Order: sequence, then structure tokens, then C-alpha cells
Amino acid sequence: MDQVLSQQEIDQLLNAMNNGDITEESIAEDTNDVKIKTYDFRRPTKLSKEYINTVHLIFEDFAKIATNVLSTQLRTSVRLQLASVEQISYDEFIHSIPRVTLIGILQSAPLNGMQLIEINPQLSMLLVDLLCGGQGISSTGKTLFVDKERFSEIELLLLKDTMERLAETFKQAWAGIVDLDTKLEGLDTNPQLLQTMSPNEPVVLSTIEVDILGIKTFINICIPYVFFESITDKLSFHNWFDNTNSANERASEDLRARMDDVKLGIETELGQAEIKLSEFLAMEVGDVIKLNRRISEPLTTYVQGHEYFKVKPGTSSHGQYAIELLERSQGALQND
Repeated sequence: MDQVLSQQEIDQLLNAMNNGDITEESIAEDTNDVKIKTYDFRRPTKLSKEYINTVHLIFEDFAKIATNVLSTQLRTSVRLQLASVEQISYDEFIHSIPRVTLIGILQSAPLNGMQLIEINPQLSMLLVDLLCGGQGISSTGKTLFVDKERFSEIELLLLKDTMERLAETFKQAWAGIVDLDTKLEGLDTNPQLLQTMSPNEPVVLSTIEVDILGIKTFINICIPYVFFESITDKLSFHNWFDNTNSANERASEDLRARMDDVKLGIETELGQAEIKLSEFLAMEVGDVIKLNRRISEPLTTYVQGHEYFKVKPGTSSHGQYAIELLERSQGALQND
């Protein structure tokens, strides 16, 4: 019991009621003020709202990164957008997806538990079609819809590459919280036989809307609570923004380091000329074409197709053609 009344306090309470200072109605009102919070043991909530908000931000980043990754791989317009983040049981997740679907099983050291990425058959076959050079639609112009009984070995081989890219995206999205070594442990197509978690285990389910060529579907990412146990203190907004800034700085440094090795194409234009078609057809070896640039004028050098320098032509000490940079062109200043 929270509190035991003494005999003196009981007497004072009875006297107050006899004198009309306290009524039975007022006591009942005080009792009704007690708020009882419902708890569903079938859908246990483990993470606070603040932590779920941080997970929401993480998978918004996942959607942005995956948009670029899939657009590059498929060479078509792709848009991913986070639809929801919710806490449910593993059993509820399994019963919410098709009985035959593509599931990537991830392991992210040093954290515990397996993470699952589910790509439904419609999206899976759309990916296969695009990866094989198709248009993602049937000859009648209708979108592909597949109610599959099984995936072929070739289909799984193609989809494995996409799933590995999503595993790397998962790692990048969490970089602001924790450095993960995320690996694709395998693929499965029968969720009912998966035994990665117990049926009542609480999970965080992130649902991401995928829009490819106007065809809208979803990717589900299921993460068990044990994944979060050792990093809950890092899921606060304060730590999230601090870690995100640090991660962005590391990413910028890494990008600069990678850019140092990027090769650029440089071209120098001697000049231009306009001739008639009849003159072009009558050309022979030894003919001379007069260009629109005088010998004393500097030449124009282009970097990746953009005008960047005014240069002077010459030769190197090894007998090769060379150019001397005279100044940055007006085009270079505009590009900067």
C-alpha cells in the first residue's frame, strides 16, 4: 500500500465528512482523476517516442540514399520515400507480407539480431525486368503484376545484387549513430519458414514507398528490439545531430580523398571553320582549311566539355605537343 492512515487521521476524515467539509462525490472525483495507461502485451512498445523519431530520421536518409543507388543501377527514374515507422510483433510482420516474397537477411556487426529487408513480388519482378533491359511495363502498356509461386535461380541472382546495394545503404544510413559492418547473409522467399526471431518478439517496422516509372509499391525493413539495446542512449536527438555532423564531416573528407583520383578529360580547340557541303565533298589530301583564329590568338581549353582556360600551344622538351596556361576563361568563372 502506498499510504496507511493513522487512527487520528481516520477520525479527522470522519469528522470532516460529518461536518460537510468533504462529500462522497468529491472523493469519487479524486478517484476518477487516476489515469490508467493501457498496455497491449501482444504489441509491446519498447522504444520511446523520441527514439522512434530518430529512427524515422535514419530511414528518411535511407530512402534518399537508396533513391540514388537504385536510379543508378536501373538507369531510370526512381523515388523512395519513408511511409511509416511502427512497433509491432514479429508475428504481425510475417502475416502482413505475401506468403512468397523476397527477403534479404542482414547481419550488422557489432549489433545483435538479424535485420530483414522485404521486397514484394511485384517490385522484385519490376527490378528484374529493368535489369534485363525491359521497360517495366507489358506490351499492352499495363504495369507488371506478379503473384509468384517461386523465384528462379536467375531472378534471385539478379536481385541479390540489388539487395547487397540496399545492405550497403542500410550501413550508410546508420553511420550517424553507429559504425556498422552490414553484410547480406542470404536470401529467402518463404517468410513462414524464417526462424530469425520468435513470434512475439517486438520489432521496429519501417515501410518505404517506392515509385518506379509511376508504379508504386513498398519495401519493408524489419529490425528486432535486440538491435537497439546497446545503442538506445545514442538515439536521442542531441546525439543524433552531433553524430550526424561528425559523419557528414567524415563523408566530406572521404569524398575529397576520392576526388583526388578522378580523371578529367581535357581538350584544346585549335579553331573552327564553316565550309559548303560541295567543298567538303571535293576535299583531297593536301588541301588547307582556314580556321577562324589568328596565330597570335590564344587557344581555348575545355575540361569535361566546359570552357576553362586560355592557352598558348607549343611543344615539350620530349617532342610532344603541349599547352601553356595563360589565364582562366570567362566560362570557367561562370562554372565556379
